[in-house]
Amino acid sequence: MPRMSPEVIHSRRWEILGVLILSLLVVVLDTSILNVALKTLAEPAPKGLGASQSQLEWATNSYTLAFAGLLFTWGILGDRLGRKRVLLGGMLAFGLSSVLCAFATSPDELIAFRALMGISGAAVLPSTLSIISNVFEPSERPKAIGIWAGAVGLAIAIGPVTGGLLLAHFWWGSVFFVNVPIVATALALMARLVPDSRNPEPGRLDPVGVLLSIAGITVIVFGIIRGGDVGFLTASALAPLIGGIVLLGAFIAWERRFPSPILETRLFRSPRFSGAVGIVLLIFCGYMGLLFAVSFYFQAARDYTPLHTGALLLPLAAGQMIFASSSSRLVERFGPRALVSTGMALMVVTYLYYTRAGAHSPLLPLELILFLQGVAVGITMPPVTSAVVAAVPRQKAGAASAINNTSRQVGGALGVAILGAILSSAYRAGIRPHLAAIPHVGHQIDTASSSIAATLSYAAHAGPVGHALVAPAVASYIHAMHDAATAAVAIGLIGVLVAATLLPRRAPAPVTAPAAAEPATSS
Repeated sequence: MPRMSPEVIHSRRWEILGVLILSLLVVVLDTSILNVALKTLAEPAPKGLGASQSQLEWATNSYTLAFAGLLFTWGILGDRLGRKRVLLGGMLAFGLSSVLCAFATSPDELIAFRALMGISGAAVLPSTLSIISNVFEPSERPKAIGIWAGAVGLAIAIGPVTGGLLLAHFWWGSVFFVNVPIVATALALMARLVPDSRNPEPGRLDPVGVLLSIAGITVIVFGIIRGGDVGFLTASALAPLIGGIVLLGAFIAWERRFPSPILETRLFRSPRFSGAVGIVLLIFCGYMGLLFAVSFYFQAARDYTPLHTGALLLPLAAGQMIFASSSSRLVERFGPRALVSTGMALMVVTYLYYTRAGAHSPLLPLELILFLQGVAVGITMPPVTSAVVAAVPRQKAGAASAINNTSRQVGGALGVAILGAILSSAYRAGIRPHLAAIPHVGHQIDTASSSIAATLSYAAHAGPVGHALVAPAVASYIHAMHDAATAAVAIGLIGVLVAATLLPRRAPAPVTAPAAAEPATSS
């Protein structure tokens, strides 16, 4: 491949960032765009796929499971094989699997194709951040990472808007098919603009470490998801959780002895590094868990359309976009510890609002809270991401970005599982007495009480008796959301404590490597 000079790379750095964000948007957007289509997918064909509640959960979870399980591995492979090659291959596979999802003919097919999307998406995300780390000099890197983090938040927030717009005019598969033109554009631009880079001294292959990392992360995430479905103290959730911890323990032990480890375990001896990784996990644990609850709050409890719901979530995206890109200046002025502690405290304030929100709460205060929640994520994510990336030499940027993204995905999965389990448990406890009072409900009570969407669907087909279920269903969901928000408050408070004790007062200088500079090439 023809060589791209450092001068050319520097002159094109902002164009490169724009192309990377385009690829990032389409991959991260897919983690939230499906939320507004779940209700449609539950309907019988031809409008939907007739998916059960369990199948709907796995349509979401299969993506998360594959995505989280392979993030770290793809980051390592990018360092070894070339980040541009991994990025291009991941984007191409993501586009193809999007087409397969769009034309799936059964829930099981959709679940399988969503897993393929997760595998390919996992190749894209760490590559974008590691390329940014190599293209930008340390002085500009925090600003670039701030824009990157803002794009992650934007994609999560605009997913429901995009999904709502598409569902208002097209069939459910359009939420996947929309990826195709974006992927095609991104591939053409990346092939021309993005330089390749890799670790010039990758060392020996470590297949045992790779397999142990994939197995450990995947099994733990499965245990988290399973715990959200059936409870964390059940054998079917405890077994994979314990097994995953054992596998990760074996992975760490192996990495300590292997001469060319894929993970520098000594990094976690640094409280600053461990604190930054932990805060990423805590941010997305509360954020994604409550976003899941709020999406159903708008659609089911307040009866808004998917498009209306997406529009109502726009302040969340606005807050992140505005403040993530300017967070580097705030870090310079106040330092990571003060800024991230403040951001986490602001998150706690927004979570507290959800413990009091009702079915008829005024929209203006709620929109302000969503904006402030976006501000909180916007000012916290860039500093902690920069802290993770700055802890390693440039040639190992893929490993650092993979650690960052893995903690984000595991945090999101943990949040949806834990807060979702609290939400489901509290909702079932509230609605079951009302369902039990209906004659002939019989064996349908378990299905009808599984979610507010299931209850309202049952009520719509139960005649006059069903109409009386609507108010109790909404009241039960609101109460359940209060319980989930209370758990989010506790998560946020832990984040405040971690930030205030482990993060540095001033941003540390990036690690510089004595190794030779990485080769930069362009096709």
